Amino acid sequence: MALAIWRKWILLGMMMLFSVGLSAGGQGHAAVQTESVSIGSQLQQMFESFDSTRMAASAVLQVEAARLSLHKAVVPFYRQRAYRPAWFRDGRISREARQWIEHLQGIAAEGLRPADYHVETLVTCLESIRLLQSYGAECESIGLALVDLLLTDAFLKYTSHLFAGRIAAHRAVPVVRHSNSGRLDALGVLRKAMRSRDVRAVLEELLPYGEEYRRLTVYLAYYRRLAYAGGWPVLPDGPAVRYGDRDARVPHLRRFLVLVGDLAQVHASPSRLMDGAVVKALKRFQARHGLRPDGILGEDTLEQINVPVARRVEQLNLNLERERQPDQDQDANVRYLQVDITDFTLKVVDGGREIMRMPVVVGTSFRRTPVFSALMSYLVFAPYWTVPPTILEEDKLPLLRKDPSYLESHHYEIVAWGKDPDRIIDAATIDWKKMTAKNFPGMLRQKPGPWNPLGKVKFMFPNAYHVYLHDTPAQYLFDKQRRTFSSGCIRIARPLELALYLLKGQEGWTEERIQKEMEGSKPYTVGLKRPIPVHIVYRTAWVDAQGRLQFRKDVYQRDPELRAELQQGPGISRSVSGMTPRAAPDVFEDDAEIGVIGVR
Repeated sequence: MALAIWRKWILLGMMMLFSVGLSAGGQGHAAVQTESVSIGSQLQQMFESFDSTRMAASAVLQVEAARLSLHKAVVPFYRQRAYRPAWFRDGRISREARQWIEHLQGIAAEGLRPADYHVETLVTCLESIRLLQSYGAECESIGLALVDLLLTDAFLKYTSHLFAGRIAAHRAVPVVRHSNSGRLDALGVLRKAMRSRDVRAVLEELLPYGEEYRRLTVYLAYYRRLAYAGGWPVLPDGPAVRYGDRDARVPHLRRFLVLVGDLAQVHASPSRLMDGAVVKALKRFQARHGLRPDGILGEDTLEQINVPVARRVEQLNLNLERERQPDQDQDANVRYLQVDITDFTLKVVDGGREIMRMPVVVGTSFRRTPVFSALMSYLVFAPYWTVPPTILEEDKLPLLRKDPSYLESHHYEIVAWGKDPDRIIDAATIDWKKMTAKNFPGMLRQKPGPWNPLGKVKFMFPNAYHVYLHDTPAQYLFDKQRRTFSSGCIRIARPLELALYLLKGQEGWTEERIQKEMEGSKPYTVGLKRPIPVHIVYRTAWVDAQGRLQFRKDVYQRDPELRAELQQGPGISRSVSGMTPRAAPDVFEDDAEIGVIGVR
């Protein structure tokens, strides 16, 4: 369906361009110039029906039955420049247009869909323009105006997606970047490109990504080449293969490890022996996929090896989009704390250098840890654990009805609702048989101590999700490879180490003082003189500081969710008299909400 629609756009553009080109031979250049309406006039006529009071609204370009949603800044851009064409100069293709279309032709390398930026249509039309003009023929100005508009729309959409991601850009999510571009938006970037007349330089300067993003695009190109070449062999099930074993699958394993870069080509032999070189390469592969690096070809490792190359390409595409999301933007020159959900790790980065790393436990698939950024501003030592309403109703109340002494034996207390937060309700005064979550007289909380699920300290960064970092008495969970056991908050393995780092330089906060407060019987809150940004991220593919490509399991099944949202991205729709429109966040069927730019 989409291919057929794009072919119609190409055909429409070609018809508009050729309408005068075909008849120009007998009239000459001057006659064509006299009879043709200027590109600017055509652009003005296109926008005449668009109400000036709705300049911030989205617009739809309609040519016959085909409809295309435009970036919301297209109309203001042309109005503010008095409808002068942006990409043509004296009716000729400008240097900026040639640079822009050259860049667009490589856009798939960034995991973006060329169809979202009219690439096929523009390449075909611009080549037709070049060919016609090389023979001294002039193109119809309405066709040139349409091409100019599509070039502008493509530029605005592309830069919006670079700065906010395709999804965030569609949802109008506010974007704050730390790059040298400041707070420029897509329209600001386009204006700068027009002033400088050097699109290539402007895009290079304003790209908001670091080396990791660029390396991810390099790996995407490589994995696409692997896909074109047929991918890699599927290894059949079988017993675990260890160092010194012989197995018919080992030659195929060698070839696979060479293809993915973990084994040197010199070791790609037909030998069935699991030798030291293969074991070392397999350990590298396992580490890059979040597996225990034991060098054994076992069930989990086999599962990751047999992930199809097409799935790996998709992961790279999806995670390039994640890198473009505003929440994923970390300035390498600023200290920050990052929790990587799929890697089950916490790291602290200062001045571009990782200075601390530790394992974490994150939320289960039913109580997912959310993705967001916030500012850590204080710590609470020896915290109370307040029992959430769901756990109160489903877990604690049945135990209390059965045995009211559970309250005292497990170090719980009930704090009365109201203005007196220190009034403790005597459990003996409660009729537990009649008690429900709705008529519960106060807040159920557990006292500080080794039994407390929050451990000895929690690290607070106020947010709408009520999520924070905290210690845990269940240290054995950190020995597991997949650590999805919490109710959404993040449990950390070495809280003392993190507290020491965060309170370093604050007067009076020695290691002895921190340990004393952690062992306290009453909560103690301390503010951070240097609050630190916290980024909770979700990635299934990325490039680490050493340039190694990392893949992780999609523990929350967020890749299909992201893929579905991206598939609903900007596109072409048909009028109601034609075919069913594509579902897209920025395409509306009610013209009163958008404004239609008609081309006849």
